[in-house]
Amino acid sequence: MSSAPLKLSTDSLELLLSPATGGAIVHLDHLGERGRTPVLRKGPDPLDRVLDAASFPLVPYVNRIRDGSFSFRGRTVLIQRNMANDPSPLHGDGWLNAWTVEHADQGSAVLSYRHETGEWPWAYEARQEFRLEACVLDLRLSCRNVSDEPMPCGLGQHPYFPCTAKTRLQTRATHAWTIDDKVLPVTRVPATGRYDLNDRLICGQDLDNGWGGWSGEALLTDPAWPFEVELSSPDARFFQVYSPASGGIFVAEPVSHANDALSAPEPEWEKLGIRILERGESMELAARIEV
Repeated sequence: MSSAPLKLSTDSLELLLSPATGGAIVHLDHLGERGRTPVLRKGPDPLDRVLDAASFPLVPYVNRIRDGSFSFRGRTVLIQRNMANDPSPLHGDGWLNAWTVEHADQGSAVLSYRHETGEWPWAYEARQEFRLEACVLDLRLSCRNVSDEPMPCGLGQHPYFPCTAKTRLQTRATHAWTIDDKVLPVTRVPATGRYDLNDRLICGQDLDNGWGGWSGEALLTDPAWPFEVELSSPDARFFQVYSPASGGIFVAEPVSHANDALSAPEPEWEKLGIRILERGESMELAARIEV
């Protein structure tokens, strides 16, 4: 099928997808008595740069890999940087490639991406499923190892939300990681004080950190919005927040593993959320945005 932009809609929501640009979401808008209100940051149409999107998929790993190097089963894997001005590769391959439309109708779509062996030395097949029902967007991202060897894997979503000085994030996590000047984790600390996400003003907070022990549910509110937003994922144990000091937007990512988990020794991977997929095995991360 064509990789042209796809529009899905209900009476209350409109979703625009760009299969050709990272399989990304261009916009998710609420349609109500006050007209059209962005739920996610509104990207340009057509979407030429995935970093201008409303959201994009993270596969087969999330966030950064320190120095682009990790070891697995006696092999050293080297990954080149993939974003200007950042020394660490991040977010995997899916967001930087075109996706194929497998199915689309008014309320649902399925996109797929096939990665052949290369710099990431395993072949895999990724799949995104989008479904709109009333005021709910359900997302399902999966990855299947189609190489002959075991493959490490992680998944996530990268939604950008608009915000003001009164936007609040309410969620629970047990711990967070401080970061260095390369936005890489340094020390695990309790999720208190600066790292407390319980009923937290979230715009302009100068955060780019990861949290563990995440509850899997977050409530986003703002008195200027004609709705509340519930973000949830039953499969994500970790949560990443980016809130630039300049304000205007923030990112709240449900993710399956911690930032830079691949750089840790392999025996620590399981507790940091990395999955090892055997040949033919798959994993998925479901997420929901309820308006």
